[in-house]
Amino acid sequence: VQLQAFGGGLVQAGGSLRLSCAASGRTFRSYGMAWFRQAPGKDREFVAAITWSTGRTYYADSVKGRFSISGDNAKNTVYLQMNSLKPEDTAVYYCADSKFFTLTYYAAGSYDYWGQGTEVTVSS
Repeated sequence: VQLQAFGGGLVQAGGSLRLSCAASGRTFRSYGMAWFRQAPGKDREFVAAITWSTGRTYYADSVKGRFSISGDNAKNTVYLQMNSLKPEDTAVYYCADSKFFTLTYYAAGSYDYWGQGTEVTVSS
């Protein structure tokens, strides 16, 4: 399975971006997908996740009310709509795919496949 993330770029604080992630080569039914991010000098952190069977979504506290995850499992695509961006949202954003059920949707170790990352820079 290959995940391709795109849509990053440079935006001013308060602006919006929409990230997309397309999966190819999948021969199984995905349980869910997620977005993580990693800022320079920091650990990778959970941003948002979606479970395909229920459509339930999960968010990190830092992005609740500003970011929205959506997608289409049939199309092997997940999106991250980011509004009201802040300089602290600056990071490389990675999409991830989980084959199996997991309660720890916020843990990077719960995901089996990762995209290459797309860079988001928010200027103040």
